[in-house]
Amino acid sequence: MVNELGLLYIGMVTLLFFFWAYGIVSFVLDLKNIIIPKGRQFLRGRRRIKEQKQQDEEREERERQLY
Repeated sequence: MVNELGLLYIGMVTLLFFFWAYGIVSFVLDLKNIIIPKGRQFLRGRRRIKEQKQQDEEREERERQLY
């Protein structure tokens, strides 16, 4: 028969498992809802800046050719 110390050990391990599982689920949800969208937004912004810079260079080149 299991004594009180064994029941306490099993209870504590079960409790720690639930906190561990909650932490993993929370991390995955943070990745899905916060980190990945912010990364995509960052990359879109960098692409937009690069395209704007390229358009400005092309416009300046056309202006130089006109004068």
